[in-house]
Amino acid sequence: MDTAEFFAQLAQQLLLSAPLFLLIALGYCLGRFAGWPESVNEGLNRFCFNVAIPCMLFKVMSKFFESPPVDMRLLIAYFGTCFVIYVIGRIAAKSLFRMDAVSASVFGLAGIFSNNVMLGIPVAIILLGASSLSSVALVLVFNSLILWTLVTVSVEWAQNGSFSVRGIGKTLVSVLRNPIIIGIFSGFAWSFLIHRPLPAFLDSPVSMVAQVAAPLTLITLGMSLSRYQIRKGLAESLTICLLKLMLMPALIWLIAWLLHLPREESQVVVLLGSMAVGINVFLMAQKFQVLQGATATSMLLSTLLSTVTTPLFMILMTHFYPNWP
Repeated sequence: MDTAEFFAQLAQQLLLSAPLFLLIALGYCLGRFAGWPESVNEGLNRFCFNVAIPCMLFKVMSKFFESPPVDMRLLIAYFGTCFVIYVIGRIAAKSLFRMDAVSASVFGLAGIFSNNVMLGIPVAIILLGASSLSSVALVLVFNSLILWTLVTVSVEWAQNGSFSVRGIGKTLVSVLRNPIIIGIFSGFAWSFLIHRPLPAFLDSPVSMVAQVAAPLTLITLGMSLSRYQIRKGLAESLTICLLKLMLMPALIWLIAWLLHLPREESQVVVLLGSMAVGINVFLMAQKFQVLQGATATSMLLSTLLSTVTTPLFMILMTHFYPNWP
C-alpha cells in the first residue's frame, strides 16, 4: 500500500465516521450556544441509557442464537490489556505527576475506560457493520463489572490498606441493576430459552426505539461535553490520551495477534479500546474529589482526537492483520 492509497483510505474512513461526529458537534452546539438547559441533557441521557440503548442491545442479543460461538480470546485481548495499561497508568501518575494513590487510581482508570456505549456502539455500526454488535455487547457485559471492581479495589486499598467483600458486592449489585446490562442479559435469555426471533408485536416497537438509539446518544454526548472546558490538567490529560488512544489499542492489537484472534473480532476490540475516555471516569473523579479538571479535559481531547486515531487503526488492521485459518 503506497502513501497515496493510504491517505485515500484514511479519508474514506473519516468520511464514513464524519456523520457521527457531526451529531456530537450538533449536541455540543445545542448545549453551549443554543441555550438548551442542562435538564434537557439529563432527560435525554436518562432516555438513552434506560430505554433506547437497552432496547437496541436487547434486540441484538435476542438473535444471539444465530451467531457463531463467541471467541473468549476476544475478552482476554481486551481486558488483559486493560490490566496492563492500568498498571502503566498508575506508575506514570506517581512517577511523572507525583499523585497520591487515589488520584493515581482515577488516572489509571482514565487510560482504560472507553466511551463504548455512547460512542463505541455507533462507531462500530458505521465502520464495522451491525454484525459487530454481538461482540461489542460481550465486552459491555464485562466492562463495567471488571473495571469498576478494579478501581474500587484499588481505591479501597489506597484508603484503608485492604479491600472489603462488601465494597465488591455493592459494585456487583450496581452493575447488575444497570439497564444496559439488563437489556443484554434479557436479550440473551430470550435467545437461549426461546431460540427464535422476537414476535412481530414485540419486535416492531423495540426496533423503532432501537433505531433512534445511536443518533440520539451521539447528540446527547455532545451536549454532555459542552458542560466541560479545557482549563487545567493539560499535561495529565495529554498523557491520558496517549495511553487511551494509542497505547491501549496498540497493545490490544498485539495480544489479539499473539492469540491468533480472527481479524473481525480483533477489529472490534481494537476499535473499542481506541474510543475516547468515558464519562464514568469523570464521575469517579467527582466522587473522590480528585483530577476533575484533568478528566474533563481528557474527555474533550480524546473525543476530538479519536476522530482520526480510530479510523487509522481500522485501516492499518485491514492491511496488516493476517487472516488466521
